[in-house]
Amino acid sequence: MITPRNAVRSAPLPSLEACRVYLGDLERFGVKLGLDNIRTLLHGLGDPHRAFPSIHVAGTNGKGSVCAMLAEILRQNGLRVGLYTSPHLVRVEERIRVNGRMIPDRDFRRLLGILKTKSEELLAAKTLQAPPTYFEILTAAALLHFREKRVDCAILEVGMGGRFDATNAVTPLVSVITTVSMDHMEYLGNTIAAIAFEKAGIIKPGVPVISGVENDSARAVIRRRAREEKAPLIEVFGRDTSFRTLRRGRGESFVYCSGDDIYRLSPGLRGEHQGRNAAVAAAVARVLDWPWRPLGEKTIEAGIKAARWEGRLEKISNRPTVYLDGAHNEAGAEAVASFIRTACPRPPVIVFAMMRDKAIGRVARVLFPRARKIVATTIPYKRAASPAEILAKAPAFKGKIILEPDLRQALALARRTAGPAGTVIVTGSLFLVGEVKKISLPA
Repeated sequence: MITPRNAVRSAPLPSLEACRVYLGDLERFGVKLGLDNIRTLLHGLGDPHRAFPSIHVAGTNGKGSVCAMLAEILRQNGLRVGLYTSPHLVRVEERIRVNGRMIPDRDFRRLLGILKTKSEELLAAKTLQAPPTYFEILTAAALLHFREKRVDCAILEVGMGGRFDATNAVTPLVSVITTVSMDHMEYLGNTIAAIAFEKAGIIKPGVPVISGVENDSARAVIRRRAREEKAPLIEVFGRDTSFRTLRRGRGESFVYCSGDDIYRLSPGLRGEHQGRNAAVAAAVARVLDWPWRPLGEKTIEAGIKAARWEGRLEKISNRPTVYLDGAHNEAGAEAVASFIRTACPRPPVIVFAMMRDKAIGRVARVLFPRARKIVATTIPYKRAASPAEILAKAPAFKGKIILEPDLRQALALARRTAGPAGTVIVTGSLFLVGEVKKISLPA
């Protein structure tokens, strides 16, 4: 077997264009759920995921924010932290970070070269039964990078579901399930219990589980799975905890109590829902066993306050104020609607685009009543709904909806409609957020 160190030295450095072509080819394989491929690939690379401890985070909503908070908490404690998330907004390299810094272009290209060569070797030997998917290759690249950088801990966000997600090849220090709600039903099932079953698939024998889930049917599934695996379960919002909001609107603050621990949380991320995400992050941090560097309440609070995460009610412009949020399901839309109620002095103009296979009508019923106007637009993805399709899914709001298929024009129209003192919220998909971030807006 080629050792990781020798593999790095001997691998050719592919061009950026070759990397794009390779990743584009992998995307054609689509989603392939299962762990055999990723385990085989990682074993062929010397099992990089075994070189460092990890935290594994699943959930319908909030997992990216919780990952960002946990990474900052550990950094505040002097640790070197790897962070693997998805999807990216502008550049695929965003998915792989160490102490907040994206993987360098040269390292990313080199690792893709290693992975392409190793995949071809394993396929030729019939050790690998099928070509790796896009997500499997990126997961392997992240784990290789974290091993090379000798991280003290890696935080890994589940791509979709959990049970058959490529990240589930790891055995973490702690498993985390942030929330469970309806999303990705074509893969995960069309009931809350079925989706919870897939997310509970990250629970490992004897590994502590932190659950921020509040839905009763989802909780029952998670509790059962934890019992089966003899995994200690901590429910963040349980009988022995309390959570309350101290201040709403701009500069939210919260108090979370668990046993003798009292956390005064002022998340750096906007929205009342981030208070609950912060409570989940605090609960995870509290169970981590760092005997040489214990995580105290002040470190946890400081990390939560310092954490930033793009595309989650991210403010990108003034006069008018423009926020970006990747809400793409009902739960995400409810979080944005709550923010509008508490933080927007007048109804905002919403720029909206969404994938046609998502619950456009249900999201619209949550968000659109809060808007002054909705500018329905689209983005350059095959799955993206057209403005007309959005209107067809939300006919009750016909008088509020303006159709503008050109995203630049949609943004300009929204800004004019809102006026200098108004608010624009761009939402409906993280892919929309990514496209907007490519467009330069006045600060």
